[in-house]
Amino acid sequence: MTDQRTAAAMGTVATAEAPALELRGVSASYGQTAVLRDVSLRVAPGSVTALIGPNGAGKTTSLRVASGLMRPSSGQVLLYGTDVTRRPPARRAKGGLCHVPEGRGVYRNLTVRENLLMQSASGDPGETIDIATGVFPRLGERLSQKAGTLSGGEQQMLALSAAYVAEPSVVLVDEPSLGLAPIIVDTVFEFLKTLRTKGVALLCVDQYALRTLAIADHAYVLRRGEIVYDGAAAGLVEDNMFEKYIGEGTH
Repeated sequence: MTDQRTAAAMGTVATAEAPALELRGVSASYGQTAVLRDVSLRVAPGSVTALIGPNGAGKTTSLRVASGLMRPSSGQVLLYGTDVTRRPPARRAKGGLCHVPEGRGVYRNLTVRENLLMQSASGDPGETIDIATGVFPRLGERLSQKAGTLSGGEQQMLALSAAYVAEPSVVLVDEPSLGLAPIIVDTVFEFLKTLRTKGVALLCVDQYALRTLAIADHAYVLRRGEIVYDGAAAGLVEDNMFEKYIGEGTH
């Protein structure tokens, strides 16, 4: 989906200055526990942005707020300059936003083919399958298989390819490599790089922070619900900045 088509869906006009996605002064809580505190971040069209930090920092909550699965206690969520803070997830999805949550997010009782066709933007079954299997050829061997019977790696491939055929302009990916074999992790990161070549704005959270930074243009570091770094991804891995903000032992 192009920026212009997304802007039309959101009821606004895309401009070169407007980020694809913006969280502006967002705070969020679970009950009485504050999870995000005045978080602001921007994801440019056709770019990869890494959101990293220790466990419990608020990374998943940030994605949930962005996609509409969680309402912030204060602040705004904007898509291409349009305030969508009060819009439900389905309306944000129609505007081009796709959220691939941690834990695969596939319809386990449907076949691979059915999962893909449910998400397809083209409406052409043959084209949809060709696109999906072109990205992840292994899915071509599993089209009639129930998604719940796939391996963890295959389910992640299905979740990502289902997002791909939906033709989004903004993709939120939460821990895409979690629990996967190293060879599948390589495949997943190659796919994430492919999204950028298609002009998609990607906000990525993953346990392999250094690998995520390697494909990212920009990075934010969350610590205890607050942004403590906002800058170039390359800058974070230079001059011992990574150890300063994240600490040693992080992948």
